[in-house]
Parts: sequence; C-alpha cells; structure tokens
Amino acid sequence: MKKAVAMILAGGRGTRMDILCQRRPKPILPFAGHLRVIDFTLSNCIHSGINNIGILVDYQRNHLSEYLQQWHSANSSHSYLRILEPKISSYKGTADAVYQNLDYLKQHSPDAVVVLAGDHVYRMDYRKMLTFHEQVDADVTIGVIPVPIEQAHRFGIVTTNADGRITDFIEKPKIPTASLASMGIYIFKRQALTECLIEDSVLANSHHDFGQSIIPQMVKGNKVFAYKFDGYWQDIGTVTAYYAANMELLSEVPSLGLNGKWPIFSNDNILLPPKIAHQDNIIHSLIGQGCVIRGKVENSILSPGVRVEEDAVVRNSVIMSNTTIGKYSVVDRCILDENVKVGEFCYVGFGATLIPVDWDITVIGKGVTIPPGTAIGRACKVQPEAMSLDFTTKAVPAGSVVRQR
Repeated sequence: MKKAVAMILAGGRGTRMDILCQRRPKPILPFAGHLRVIDFTLSNCIHSGINNIGILVDYQRNHLSEYLQQWHSANSSHSYLRILEPKISSYKGTADAVYQNLDYLKQHSPDAVVVLAGDHVYRMDYRKMLTFHEQVDADVTIGVIPVPIEQAHRFGIVTTNADGRITDFIEKPKIPTASLASMGIYIFKRQALTECLIEDSVLANSHHDFGQSIIPQMVKGNKVFAYKFDGYWQDIGTVTAYYAANMELLSEVPSLGLNGKWPIFSNDNILLPPKIAHQDNIIHSLIGQGCVIRGKVENSILSPGVRVEEDAVVRNSVIMSNTTIGKYSVVDRCILDENVKVGEFCYVGFGATLIPVDWDITVIGKGVTIPPGTAIGRACKVQPEAMSLDFTTKAVPAGSVVRQR
C-alpha cells in the first residue's frame, strides 16, 4: 500500500441535529453510552494502518480540540494526530478546509489522501479501498453504499458504468433516480486533489464543497471510480437517524457490534465497552460505568454516571452522562442530553397509550432541570434557556418552552 494521509472533516455545525449540537460539534456527540461519534473514524484509520491523521476543526473548535487532545493522549502509541484550524476566519466548505491545509499535505508528501467525515458510524478497513484505488489507477475513488430510494435525497448519488467508473454525481437530488449513495469517503491522488482545489479556490460561484463542487467537476475530466462497501454504515445526520442507530445496538444481532477484534478507541480506554444487561430491574439495555439504577431500565442506553432513582422508569431512551431521573418519574422514547435533572413524579415522552411513529422522539437539552410534577408531551424538545420559566401549572407551557418538532 502506498503512503496515505487521512484528512478528517470535523468542522460542520450539525444543524439538523437541533439542540443536541447547539453546545457541541457533532463529531463529539456521545454514542453507544461510552463513545463519541468521531471515535469510529479515528479507530478505522488506526486499524487500517493510517497513522498520520489531520483533523480539520471549525465550529465549536475548542470543545472538539479538547476532546481530541484527550483522545490522542490515550492512543498516542497508535497514531500521529494533528488538529488543523482555519487559517482565515472559518472554512468556506469541506473543500476549502483541505485547500487551506495543502501545506500539511505537502509537508507529509503522501501518495494518497484519504478524506473522511468525522460524524459517521461504521467500521471499515480503508486498506481494501486503497488497494482498489491503486488497481484502477483512479484520480479519486468514492466509497458508496446502496440506500432506500426514499432516503436518497439526503446523499450524493452516483451513477456508474459497467467498469465501476462514475459517470454522474448529483449532490442531494430533489427527485433521485438512483440509490447508490456516496459515503463521504474519498481517496485522491495527491496531485489531482491539489490541482482541483487550487482551481476551485478562485471560483467566485463555487460552494468550495466536495459534494457540490469538487466531485461533480472531477467526474467530467478525471478518472473517478466507485468502491462499493457492503458493511454497516450510518450517517447520523438527523435526530431520528441518531436515535435509530443507538437503538439498533440493542437488536438481538446488531449490525454494528461494539466488541470483537476491531475495538473502537475512545479518549479513555480504561472504560470497558458496555454489554447488554438482563436482570430484574435492567432489561435489554446498555449500562455505562458508574450508573446507579434503583428504578427500572428497559431497552435503553445509559452513559456513565446516570442515576435512576427509586420507582423511576426509563424505556426506549438514550440517556447521556451524569443525568438523574427522579423518583416515580417515567422517561419514555427520549434523548436526554448530559447533566439533565428530571424531578420526581415527571412524565417525559410520548406516553404508553400513544402509537409511536418515527418522529416521536422527545429531546431534552444539555443541563436542563425539569421541575417535579412536569409532563412533557410527544415529539417535543426542551432547550436549557427555556426552563427558567414558571412551572406552577405542573405541565410544560406552550410557546417558547416546548416547540413541536
């Protein structure tokens, strides 16, 4: 395998994740209780023998940089990691992010540049894709995966000929006619990438984005091939997708196992991966280190340090670290962010008597305190600043406190 450098794009705002990413960048969103989303891409690099990793940060860069420094301290024997901030203000787009760091690529002089997203959940051996890239002598190879046609509008969609060469690429088509989706995984010849980024940088009407600008242009004049991936991959770009990916871990045979020969490295590898627990008060759930369960937890994922007090019930939910569920409260089909405090006798979620649908997820923002006796209905979100209002009615007022999704 030729010399490769990874460039991980980790600067996006994660706007579709709503309040879950108002106080953090999406790559460090907690996942599976004890991990962060970016851990998957970083671990894939290490297992694939790509030890030179540049991470391009922007939005909430201080929070992300702090986590990455912790991660590198825990895994420095496996990799060389460099945090790359914008040289001028903010990155204009994903392509501009790499363009502003061409000096980093020149310094390391790789044969291949592996451009990756820092907010996808999957396991992948990039060496197989690199071998394919070399065999077909591509200027750029794109990792692709089939998706349901009704979801194709969320992705860059490719069309290929019989040899696997891409003949057309449309970023997020309004009316998709194909369903082979880009995974946001690109392998470039360094020279071809450099030339294209320099040309794009001076175009006033360009989005300076790989999906919208670089790849469509290269399809016209370069050798662009599709590498078909047959494993599990999930773009957790929406609250629903994030919730579903977490819940899928609780399947009898999950598509993405957290144990095995391909461990996911985190910023604290002392913590053991959680196992699905089955006991009297914990049913089919992933329970993080340091949790205190005095009530009942069913079909849920709890991050480290969560407390479920006496006679409280948590079901079908994702509960992030250091959150407390008060006595006699019910949390049902929810995502509760870090440091949430649910008072006693609260009901948070869609309710056992309602029929759940895909968008029926109640999201409680980071650091929210829910007063005793509060009832929060279906498909709502509660932001931290909203909770300073008067709750004497023992129910969430309409308007700015709870907004329907």
